[in-house]
Amino acid sequence: MTSVGILEGSLRKASLSRAVARSAPGLAPDGLAAQMLPSPGTLPLFNQDVLDEGLPESVGTLEAAIRASDAVLIVTPEYNWSFPGVLKNAIDWLSRISPNPLEGKPVAIWSVSPGALGGARLHEGLRQVLHSQDARIMAKPEVQVALAKSKVDVAESRIVHADTEAFLRAHLARFMEFANACRSD
Repeated sequence: MTSVGILEGSLRKASLSRAVARSAPGLAPDGLAAQMLPSPGTLPLFNQDVLDEGLPESVGTLEAAIRASDAVLIVTPEYNWSFPGVLKNAIDWLSRISPNPLEGKPVAIWSVSPGALGGARLHEGLRQVLHSQDARIMAKPEVQVALAKSKVDVAESRIVHADTEAFLRAHLARFMEFANACRSD
């Protein structure tokens, strides 16, 4: 069984990306167990002075959950052509832990947006930050859920667009293969 921890990039309760993230476990193929990671919204803003006093419990909880996962799926909205600060903050905290829990970890990115580009512009910047952590990023196929308001039932955390659901299911199957290949390296 391959385990995937899902890291959501939105703090908003009625977020499209949060709904997509929470739908992912139900889309997982046989052999893949997907579960939500602790919200990065529970972490304090990164501050070396805080770290000097000890690793915050919430950071340790996220670290442990990532270490317990074979791979990480990041599901996030696009803010101002980039990824949300809450994700950058989480990565900043994780980068200070030795060994880094993202190092060598297979990672996939799903962007979700009500706009026509589906959050496409955030991918490059997020991949760059993940590369700095030596994460193993699944580059293709990219997942951009565009026009998400018509494809996602936020209240039910469910994909209601058949083609989008099929694509996400196929991507999770491919991500499981990628994660397993990374583990066997």
